[in-house]
Amino acid sequence: MEDVPWLRVSQCYAQQFRRYLQSKGALDLSLCLLKDSDETVHLPILQSCLPQLDLQSLRSMGASDGACDIVWSQYPLQPKKKRGGMCGDKLEKILQEMLESQGERWTEELRRDVPRSFQRHGDLLVLGDNCFSLPLWKKIDRQLWSAVAKGLGAKRLAKMSRISSDGFRSPVVTMLLGEHGWVKHVDNRISYEFDVTKCMFSAGNITEKLRVAGFDCRGETVVDLYAGIGYFTLPYLVHAGASHVHACEWNPDAVEALQKNLMANGVSDRCTVHQGDNRQLQLCGIADRVNLGLIPSSEDGWPVACRLLKRTTGGILHIHQNVTSALPNTAAAPAINEATQRVSGKKADREAWQAWADDTAHRIASLLKDITGAAWTTNIQHIEHVKSYAPHVHHVVLDLDCRPP
Repeated sequence: MEDVPWLRVSQCYAQQFRRYLQSKGALDLSLCLLKDSDETVHLPILQSCLPQLDLQSLRSMGASDGACDIVWSQYPLQPKKKRGGMCGDKLEKILQEMLESQGERWTEELRRDVPRSFQRHGDLLVLGDNCFSLPLWKKIDRQLWSAVAKGLGAKRLAKMSRISSDGFRSPVVTMLLGEHGWVKHVDNRISYEFDVTKCMFSAGNITEKLRVAGFDCRGETVVDLYAGIGYFTLPYLVHAGASHVHACEWNPDAVEALQKNLMANGVSDRCTVHQGDNRQLQLCGIADRVNLGLIPSSEDGWPVACRLLKRTTGGILHIHQNVTSALPNTAAAPAINEATQRVSGKKADREAWQAWADDTAHRIASLLKDITGAAWTTNIQHIEHVKSYAPHVHHVVLDLDCRPP
């Protein structure tokens, strides 16, 4: 089952946030809200609406110390059963009528095999691999996909089975209905086009893309070591005003989409695309800023990033990492009440981020000394929390200021 985006908020503000999301058309009404043991509530968000959500404005709606962040996780329960007029009910009805017209009996097993979640990319829907697995569906293959498209309000259909092990994290997606898999997303007035059968779209990093868009990079040369289809390359060029961006990407399908997106957004004249392994990049001492947007770790790119920084003035590294904090040992401290545990949990997460950032700053300083022969200063400017994958696994970004003596 694919991950679903949620807005995690304090329980006391849940209804306020729910009403707000519903008023914006961003609440996924096909899923139930989830209550967590730490007195937070997860509100399901439509993935297509993520780019329009302003997390800072949302946070201002609740108490300053209250939870308010985007998390991604699989939906553990069945979606709501009573949803008159919702896509799932409409699809079920269409499929039931189609099967019964052919003398087949509608069963609970068939009902459970109908998709309950999917990725929507305009008129194209990508189904997960946990649906339409029963042999009966193959008997009506020709009619099935047209019926599914009608029931879900789509013109094209595809199905994802898994992520490939080709080194590029390419999706294994098969087109079921339609001639091609090219789709378009618009985030923060930036157009991203890609082929769903060849590239993945990382909707979960929207908050970091918005942060990058707010940087002032006028007069700067930026290197994006893991450019993909342009997730960060484009905000640096379109909104942050970078003079030039060197975009590195080794997946040829992503490079094709990146070049298409640079043209579509009118910034191809300020970007040089380097296809291949960035560890072989033949550039040195040219960057004011290096973006290392790879998770779970961009560590392989650290020596490259250090080599790229300008020798006389240095620059800033934006280092992405999935940081895991220790689970609170509740068995060892039974007298601690739940409220204390919640505070300790949040504190433990932030302490883990800080410890990782401190260690990274020391290691980058060591790398810079090895490369240049001089003792550089590395200062932690900021640690940004992008999203949570689990209660104690967090995607964070370290802004590290690196300056020569």
